[in-house]
Amino acid sequence: MGNLRSRVLGWLGRAYFARKQKKGGFDLSKMSFLPDSALMPLRRNGLDPVAELGRIRAEQPISKVALPFGVNVWLVTGYQETKAVLSKADDFSSDFSNLATNLGLAAGEHPGGLGFNDPPVHTRLRRLLTPEFTMRRLARLTPRIDEIVTERLDAMARATGPVDLVEEFALPIPSLTICELLGVPYEDRDDFQRLAMTRFDLFAGVGASLGAISESLTYLLDVVKKQREAPGDGLIGMIIKEHGDEIDDQELAGLADGVLTGGFETTASMLALGALVLLQDRDVAARIRDDDSAIDPFVEELLRYLTVVQVAFPRFARRDMEIAGTKIASGDVVLCSLSGANRDEALGADMERFDATRRPTSHLAFGHGIHRCVGAELARMELRAAYPALVRRFPDMRLHVDPEDLAFRKISIVYGVESLPVTVS
Repeated sequence: MGNLRSRVLGWLGRAYFARKQKKGGFDLSKMSFLPDSALMPLRRNGLDPVAELGRIRAEQPISKVALPFGVNVWLVTGYQETKAVLSKADDFSSDFSNLATNLGLAAGEHPGGLGFNDPPVHTRLRRLLTPEFTMRRLARLTPRIDEIVTERLDAMARATGPVDLVEEFALPIPSLTICELLGVPYEDRDDFQRLAMTRFDLFAGVGASLGAISESLTYLLDVVKKQREAPGDGLIGMIIKEHGDEIDDQELAGLADGVLTGGFETTASMLALGALVLLQDRDVAARIRDDDSAIDPFVEELLRYLTVVQVAFPRFARRDMEIAGTKIASGDVVLCSLSGANRDEALGADMERFDATRRPTSHLAFGHGIHRCVGAELARMELRAAYPALVRRFPDMRLHVDPEDLAFRKISIVYGVESLPVTVS
């Protein structure tokens, strides 16, 4: 256990400093060779997508992206058009080999997991993973999530000065929850919050991104091998107990890595940005503090409004086709703007505005189709527990800085705020 713990802490420490050096998380701002129009779907103005995204959606919900490469790329911004693309698994491929071919990477660098695999591999792996994310299985985590939230609030209450909600609240809650879910066997789980996922950078920094994935997989392979010998009660151990002969170590490490990727930074960004919404609207904060029935609609509207995963994994056309009157050729790349689609008035009226009383919509914050986020319900559980606990514990919490001084990620796949200093009392 001591040697394992040392390797874990060393790995986490390297990841932590990598995060500090590349604080933007998926930051593409140095990619000067890309035209501004190509980066536009990854830009925001505070909590809102840039106005250009809405204009393009209204004029042409499927539009050509001007890139200096010899590949046709389409940007999908309309709600119905995005659903159509994401639901057509037979017409579009998400397999990493397509991306590797376009970027000149070696086939052996495939990161595994669900997001970058097509059926039948995707179908088999998802069948093994899905039972671990049913409400019945996830219910065992409810007491632990409540404990984690309470522990973080207690730590904030002990602070003698301003508290950074990102470091003290938004990051540790999902990291410790995912750790609990996986059943990662090391002692000091607080260090797990330092895990950073600087990966899935679609346009640049490919070597660094794949290096981060490789480091994560190396660690998780070690965890998988030890759980083969003594399976625990977490996700890795349960899959080994129930499907041990159906999945090899590399595939299982890839699945676990996908859970980390999908469940940590995205939920952390949601927690931080959602807290900012509460800080800016005292009436909404009072509503979820005093009325339990207001929590679920609030969370669903936040998921739609914030859409922290701004762009879905790229899709590659398997054949010539036509979607909403637009002809897409075999081999073309299609990027679906989830943040754009979730502001489309096809979902309802006044979608550019946050409305905590809005009836839940069929938003695409978790994607759609076979690649819809398998951990969606776990994320909801964390958000529903954390937000009301925060405003009930600190009803007088205020921003410690001027809102204009907050630093948001400039160009990012997963959108977020770098720090959120608050005065809790």
